[in-house]
Amino acid sequence: MRREAPAAARNRQPILEVLQPRLPEKGLVLEIASGTGEHVVHYAAARPGLTFQPSDPDAGARASVDDWVRTLGLGNVRPALEIDVTMESWPVERADAVLCCNMIHIAPWEAAIGLVTGAARLTPPGGLLFLYGPYRRGGRHTAPSNESFDADLKRRNPAWGVRDLEAVTRLAAAQGFSAPEIVEMPANNLSLLFNRL
Repeated sequence: MRREAPAAARNRQPILEVLQPRLPEKGLVLEIASGTGEHVVHYAAARPGLTFQPSDPDAGARASVDDWVRTLGLGNVRPALEIDVTMESWPVERADAVLCCNMIHIAPWEAAIGLVTGAARLTPPGGLLFLYGPYRRGGRHTAPSNESFDADLKRRNPAWGVRDLEAVTRLAAAQGFSAPEIVEMPANNLSLLFNRL
C-alpha cells in the first residue's frame, strides 16, 4: 500500500530547506497532489508545530500517504483528502500555506488555474503558495533534459507540458499573489514562492 518514488526521496530535503524559513510558525499547511506521501511526512516530521493536510485525487495515493503517516507515527498529519483542484469547492476552508510539487506539468492547464484560484480562496494575507517543478523561462527550456521531458509529457497527453514561468506568475498575480521568489533547485527544477497580498 505504501508507495515510494525515487524522485521524491531525492528532492524532499532540498525542498524542505527552502520551505523551513518560509513556512508559518503555526497553522495548517495544505498539500495538493501529495502522491506517495513521502514529501508531506518529511515536512511534518521537521515541523511538529504545524498541522499538515495531504490530499490527492487518486485513492491509491491517499492510501499510501495514510500508510506513511501510520508507519512514522506522525500526529500532526491529517488523513489524506480527495481534492480535485478544478472543482470550485474544496473540503478545506482555510490554510496558512498551500504546497504543490510536480503537478501542473502533469495535468491540463485548467488544473493550474484551479490550484491557484483555490489557494487564493483559502489563504489569508501573507499566506504562502509554494510550487515546485520544471519551468520554461522566457519561452525557453532551462535544460535539454527539461525539453525532452516536455516532449515526452506532450506525447502522453497533449494537454500536459512544462509550463512557462511567466504564465504561472501572471495567473498568480490575477488571483492576488505577489511576484514569486524563485529558488533554483537540483535537476533543473525551480521552487516558486508566492505570498497572498
